[in-house]
Amino acid sequence: MENLERLLADHPFLAGLPKDHLELLVGCASNMKFNAKQYLFREGEEAEKFFIIRSGKVALELYVPGEGAITIQTLGEGEIIGWSWLFPPYRWRFDAQAMEQTLVIALDGKCLRTKCEGDHHLGYQLLKRFTDILEQRLQAMRMQLLDVYKNT
Repeated sequence: MENLERLLADHPFLAGLPKDHLELLVGCASNMKFNAKQYLFREGEEAEKFFIIRSGKVALELYVPGEGAITIQTLGEGEIIGWSWLFPPYRWRFDAQAMEQTLVIALDGKCLRTKCEGDHHLGYQLLKRFTDILEQRLQAMRMQLLDVYKNT
């Protein structure tokens, strides 16, 4: 637990959270390892976690009929993956596949939702942080679309 608390406290996504909030997060956290080609999650499955990538690379994939899976973004060390645990119906919208051995800290979404209901300040802090990630990902997607349509 002490190691997870230190890892979470040192991560920029959680920078500035009060110690009591970090302690609540540690209670929902675990270390996980994914081998190359292993899926962290699949589109349509229940979104039960979010992940802080400690090492490795993860491809966010979207299935396109007639094309198969296409990688829409690749995420690496230090990045956050997964916000669907925050929003009903709590289902993944993409696939996430490890491109190489990947170590993550997994935070249980149900556990976090319960803790956020009990501590609205924690919920607000997490929502603000995830909103920043959503905005970054939307901007990245926008740049990809501009690139695609520029070449057509």
